[in-house]
Amino acid sequence: MIAKRIIVALLSVMTSVVTIAPAPVLGQKGQASPVAPRRELVESVVKEAYAQFRGDTGGKNADYIPALAQVDSKLFGIAIVTTDNQVVTLGDVKDPFSIQSISKVFTLALAMEEMGADKVFDKVGSEPTGRAFNSPIAVVDMQTHTGNPFVNAGAIATTSLISGNDANAKWNKVLDFYSRVAGEKLTIIDEIYKSEAATNTGNKALSYLLAKYDRIYADPFESVDIYTKQCSVGVNALQLARMGATLANNGKNPATGEQVIKAEDVPHILSTMTMAGLYDGSGGWAWHVGLPAKSGVGGGIVAVVPGKGAIAVFAPPLDEAGNSVKAQKVIEFVSQKLNYNLFSPSSVGWK
Repeated sequence: MIAKRIIVALLSVMTSVVTIAPAPVLGQKGQASPVAPRRELVESVVKEAYAQFRGDTGGKNADYIPALAQVDSKLFGIAIVTTDNQVVTLGDVKDPFSIQSISKVFTLALAMEEMGADKVFDKVGSEPTGRAFNSPIAVVDMQTHTGNPFVNAGAIATTSLISGNDANAKWNKVLDFYSRVAGEKLTIIDEIYKSEAATNTGNKALSYLLAKYDRIYADPFESVDIYTKQCSVGVNALQLARMGATLANNGKNPATGEQVIKAEDVPHILSTMTMAGLYDGSGGWAWHVGLPAKSGVGGGIVAVVPGKGAIAVFAPPLDEAGNSVKAQKVIEFVSQKLNYNLFSPSSVGWK
């Protein structure tokens, strides 16, 4: 019956504006959330958000990585993927952009896959630093751990935990894992990688500062290079939404059916996203939006609604904290309209 209702809904709501991809057989057999909003409502809200924020000109592209400054600032795409693999997209959802710090989420997942959550927690930690994402002072202040996996020092330390006989083996493992979470083969954007590698002196300094306190677990510069590559992986909004939906679906990719991330690791990942997912804007985001999310200076943000799905938005101009201006506004709008805020009883059906 679920499959029949999905097919009927698909046929009745197709428009020339919103792109709706029919779910494959696997997705149709998935269990829909009992409190997920109606599909028609989701499509209507996405259209409304796109129309309302399309003309927003706030923010500017990141320019400390020269290649990011050259990305078309007018690109704007919204994608939602549900845990039963329904898809709603609008705008520039097929244009690839660099995943940047959103990669930290999935390298954390891979490290826990290999070592277990407790060991990763012991080596990296999961506490706010109270300082900027690239702060060397935070490393000195927190000498027993790096704060959390989403500040640069913690992310580099997390990357250094990935096993492999050499740097290429480690990198290929990371890229393959990302691809499995996305449900499609991902590749590096070489121009972005070269631009970042030429300007990552600060991250190299962090890696050596970590080495001083024995908090990096492989060669420092090798770890920075792999980290730089992972930030340069190209995704589009649809792929990113699917990566988020994998987390929403307890670690199982809703498109491929593969259990990519251990179910027991998902709560740890989502809690860290809630605490530190939007740089210095994380507290305000939890206050106003109430969803685990992660941003990247490439212009993407992915927000996860456990048990329901994920929304990804791509729009390059950033605020001062490094978060996409349009993406924040769109996700907040959608979250409020669809009762997605996890801290609100209405998110689980209470009125």
